[in-house]
Amino acid sequence: MVDVKMTVDTSPERVFEVLADGWTYAAWVVGASHIRDVDKGWPARGTRIHHCVGSWPVLLDDVTKVHVADPPRLLELEARAWPFGTARIRLELRETEPGTTEILMSEQATRGPGRVLPEAAQALFLVPRNRESLRRLADLAKGRAAA
Repeated sequence: MVDVKMTVDTSPERVFEVLADGWTYAAWVVGASHIRDVDKGWPARGTRIHHCVGSWPVLLDDVTKVHVADPPRLLELEARAWPFGTARIRLELRETEPGTTEILMSEQATRGPGRVLPEAAQALFLVPRNRESLRRLADLAKGRAAA
């Protein structure tokens, strides 16, 4: 798995609020561009976000599905972006001190072309992309805290 960590000046509950709002997915996930629908009950196990990947005019319809949800500590997802593949994404939230959260985002290609790439090659793409995703997630969570 390729790991990226970030520390955010807000609580795990605030960060998980963003994760639990499926309509914000495209606002923090780099590559997701449009949310078409969010299953009722998101982020319960088995629920899905129906999203588009890419940029207009080349958009691919796909889904992200919840495998594990343990609010406010853990969300594990299966993200699809066919024909590119499928990945398992794990977001772990740990309060390091009051009002401060460490977010660990781990990603591993599970199907498709990315699965055959060595981890070091996957990391060349995933580390910068996931750092940016965590920056966006942190900004949304801090913004909620400020509101």
